[in-house]
Amino acid sequence: MTPSTALVLVVFGRGVRCADDRYTLTPASIARVRAAADYVAAHESHFLRSAARGPSPRIVLAGGWAEACEGATPPPAGSREGDLMLREARAAGLDRYAELRVETRSRSTLENLVHTVEEGLLAGWDFDARRPLGIVSHAWHLPRIRFLAGKVLGLRGSALVEVPAEGGEPPGGERSERAARIAARLAFLGVGDAPALVRRERAMVAVLRRAERWVRRDRGAGLPLGG
Repeated sequence: MTPSTALVLVVFGRGVRCADDRYTLTPASIARVRAAADYVAAHESHFLRSAARGPSPRIVLAGGWAEACEGATPPPAGSREGDLMLREARAAGLDRYAELRVETRSRSTLENLVHTVEEGLLAGWDFDARRPLGIVSHAWHLPRIRFLAGKVLGLRGSALVEVPAEGGEPPGGERSERAARIAARLAFLGVGDAPALVRRERAMVAVLRRAERWVRRDRGAGLPLGG
């Protein structure tokens, strides 16, 4: 069965770079915006018809900074993932087909979804198999997004359409993502409401940060690890 066309897309950020006080998207973030543009181009007639008859299609560009997974410091306002993805989306002409909205407070994939809901960026739309929500990211990231969308949005199965991005990703992302997916499933077991999910995630990140500091300290002291 062919999945229905998603007329609302959430594009998940993949980090920014800073050089000489200038912030730019990582190649992986650019690849995700381009995946959204390719999806719209492949379903152009659906987007144009919906824009003419209503409701207007929508693309949410979600991303603040990668604090949870990388410990990154927050970029200044206007230079966060969502801000820079918005510029990329406009350059790709996506504003001709859909409303473009931006979420820039999040520090993790979970917060991408939580803040998107809190800020009303999906307001006016109900999602199901006939009118699914599109999730745009790299293929290895999409299973965790599906899991978290079930927790935060209550959407599962055919109510979600995956839009995989390709390219721009350095080696090793899939391995770390598998660990993140397992950790999320364990940490969020039995937790359903958004505030509790965020608290649980922040506690988990704090534990991981302490563990990383201990490992660096022990390595610096020349102590053997393990055993």
